[in-house]
Amino acid sequence: MCLNTLAQTETNYYDKPAIIVNGNGSDLNNSKALKGKAKRKMITQKMVLNLIDVVNRNGADERKKSYWNTYHCQNRIFTANGKLYGKYCKNRFCTLCCAIRKAELINKYLPVIKEWEQPYFVTLTVKAFELKYLRKLILKVMAAFNRIMTKYRKRHQRGKGIKLVGIKSLECNFNPIKKTYNPHLHLIVANKEMADTLIKEWLQIWTRKYTIGIAQDSKPINDKEKALIEIIKYGSKIFTEPDLFKNAYGEHNIYAAALDNIFRSMQGLRIFERFGFDLPKENSRKETHATVIKNYGEWIFNPACFDWINADSGQRLSNYEPLPQLIELLNNRIDTDLV
Repeated sequence: MCLNTLAQTETNYYDKPAIIVNGNGSDLNNSKALKGKAKRKMITQKMVLNLIDVVNRNGADERKKSYWNTYHCQNRIFTANGKLYGKYCKNRFCTLCCAIRKAELINKYLPVIKEWEQPYFVTLTVKAFELKYLRKLILKVMAAFNRIMTKYRKRHQRGKGIKLVGIKSLECNFNPIKKTYNPHLHLIVANKEMADTLIKEWLQIWTRKYTIGIAQDSKPINDKEKALIEIIKYGSKIFTEPDLFKNAYGEHNIYAAALDNIFRSMQGLRIFERFGFDLPKENSRKETHATVIKNYGEWIFNPACFDWINADSGQRLSNYEPLPQLIELLNNRIDTDLV
């Protein structure tokens, strides 16, 4: 049963053992954030069950454990003193953990990017290939970028070239019509000269056999925070349009088998990293620990309610109600066919 009532988190629950919660907790009074958390949890659970179905069919048991860990991420949470606490899986395919990671990276990198007078957003890409070439292609994309960095680092050290400064993110798209994958790099660099240099060198390395100039992109950044969010977003597109363009009905599909292929091909690689600069030193922060005695609420996520339910009172935590379009997408438009 899902009671449509707001959580009464200040209620005292007696005869409970003391528990230890880790971290500083998140704000329990931010109703918008709570609804967003419930939405991400619902999407993640639906997605992961389909990914588990995929690995069961292709025998990839090594990823099954990680997927199940993500399914259980934040299943059980505790509330006390206006804060929410729970354990995170920290997997890159968990939307709950990605949201936290995104916030952390914005806090780290936005102050640096704001110091760049006119940064540029750059996309470096190559032609798409079939799955059997994907891992090799991703490694070559990373190696090509590192080759450019090494060349200009040495030139700069000799006083004969510019220093390349920026951040980059690896992403991969899937074309469900052609059954091909397109790994590419998104970058923010400090100025136009760096952007032009990267594209010139990229085209020279790959030649017209594998890419062309019109496929690359470079544009000045007006909203630095928005550009940073774009760079650090998830390393694959969960919601993929059937032909990579919005069709007449604006419909989207989720290609679970293709996502599993992308996760497997990117395994062990750094998706996001900086180059050419160091971050300001931070004061070492130790994770805080707090003992909560008796006065806490325990909540269990119920997929049927799209919400966490209080173990004692049956009350809902966020009162999140998903849009019908999202329910239809998650229930009927996830494709698990192996590709």
